[in-house]
Amino acid sequence: MIPPKAIIFDLDGTLIHSAPDLHAAANVALASEGRDPLDLDTVISFIGNGVDALIAKSLDVTGGSDAALHVRALATFMAFYTQNMTTLTKAYPGVIAALNDFRDTGIPLGICTNKPVQPARDICDQMGLTAYFADITGAQDGQARKPDPAPLLASIDNLGVDPAQALYVGDSAVDYHTARNAHVSFRLFSKGYLNDPLPDLSESDSFDDWAAHGIPLPE
Repeated sequence: MIPPKAIIFDLDGTLIHSAPDLHAAANVALASEGRDPLDLDTVISFIGNGVDALIAKSLDVTGGSDAALHVRALATFMAFYTQNMTTLTKAYPGVIAALNDFRDTGIPLGICTNKPVQPARDICDQMGLTAYFADITGAQDGQARKPDPAPLLASIDNLGVDPAQALYVGDSAVDYHTARNAHVSFRLFSKGYLNDPLPDLSESDSFDDWAAHGIPLPE
């Protein structure tokens, strides 16, 4: 693999283990509607398509939903989550060292996530990650979300490189298909929240330890 001229990362399940805080917020939302709590693994299986989908799936498996219920539960989720986004969330081991290595080469770095853009930025601020990234692209109302390539292509454009020169690092099938749809090289962090197998992905294009990510860096 040729060293990329920009690297864009997914956030949840790639740079940070955020599932415990998402799990807590989902269960607060469910409890507010008289629903039973979900276990962590179930909530992890719902991560990747944004909080709207996470709430929809959480309601579906605990008794079903309708439009009004969904709106209420989502509002409860966001009210709790925005006050508790980094209570249990941690960067994966080796992430900070890897980001320092990338930054030292001068490669521009970005984030492209289906998390709403303001919480994504707030989490990066609270965790001391913001300074590493020249761009943080998150979900916004009325705009396309991954696996549509538009958010990733927008992030790459903000970093000032051609898509053919960029690398996207993610942890899920959503991330993989986003990169493919954008015709961007992809590297999988396999210890994240992958729910679906990726048979077309070669073993050399995945890693399970940030200390051994294998992403080539310019001299």
